Amino acid sequence: MLIVCSHCHATNRIPADRNASEGQCGKCKQTIWQGTPIDLNENQFTKYTTKNDMPVVVDFWASWCGPCKAMAPAYAQVSEQMKDQALFAKVNTVNAENLAATMNIRSIPTLVVFRNGQEVDRLAGALPANQMQQWIQQALLKMPS
Repeated sequence: MLIVCSHCHATNRIPADRNASEGQCGKCKQTIWQGTPIDLNENQFTKYTTKNDMPVVVDFWASWCGPCKAMAPAYAQVSEQMKDQALFAKVNTVNAENLAATMNIRSIPTLVVFRNGQEVDRLAGALPANQMQQWIQQALLKMPS
């Protein structure tokens, strides 16, 4: 299984029987995935969403957005709870305007689930942690095995 390091963005091969949160990066020697959402810029986004064998959940947000700020703790909580099922990232749409336009982000926060670079599902609007986790689990069920 290929997993991109959340620290140095190097691609690592992890045995299929191990969790990404247990692996150590061959380049920077840190834990590959700690269950904390990572901030992505436009340059990192494509690699992170296409080079991971695990699904990737991306929160498109902005610092001026009240609902985005209110949802951030719930997103971090769900990221920790689901750290062995998916990788979690955040994209600040103010700093990544071109990416937000390319991804057709029309309202924020918007959550998008990716698998092998392909969008699987998306949802606009803030959610509490329990509803967010349910929505992500439903999105993961839509993915081909």
